[in-house]
Amino acid sequence: MNEEVSEKREEEGKPTPEEEIEALRKELEEVKAKASEYLEGWQRTQAEFANYKKRNEKEREEIVKFANAAFITKLLPILDDFERAFNTLPSGLLGLTWIEGILLIHRKLQAIFEGEGVKEIETEGKKFDPLFHQAVTYEEKEGFDDGQIISEVQKGYKLHDRVLRPALVRVAKGKTEVKPEEKEETGHG
Repeated sequence: MNEEVSEKREEEGKPTPEEEIEALRKELEEVKAKASEYLEGWQRTQAEFANYKKRNEKEREEIVKFANAAFITKLLPILDDFERAFNTLPSGLLGLTWIEGILLIHRKLQAIFEGEGVKEIETEGKKFDPLFHQAVTYEEKEGFDDGQIISEVQKGYKLHDRVLRPALVRVAKGKTEVKPEEKEETGHG
């Protein structure tokens, strides 16, 4: 009897129950695959958005952290002027109260810079580093290794980890010795 029903359904163009179940399974698999694809896309988008928010927050923190950089850079020459004035101050004037007042103003300015995250770039006894130092001269100097800083011409400053102004320095260079062969080639010696 089943065979007769199958034959009638085939003649009528209707699928058999097995065919219907197989078609439904296939459709279910397709729907599951689509749902999985949508879920993965949603999760990817959610992760991208979370990363965007983190990046945006970090950029905002950086902007706040370095917002005063231009203003601080404009004030650095004033700090330089204070230091030059104190370095050339005659010792007889050192005890005067108005000089003490100016020293106090200088210290307050330094405290404000430190509070904002401004630090001096170290130079004394250091090796020349083009990220932090700018060489104004290269000189042969006894007692210094090649590339070692001889002296500081102008202080450099960093704001947190960013250079506001490189330190201007004099740098030692190794002695250039003329070899005997070179003397003969040039006709000297």
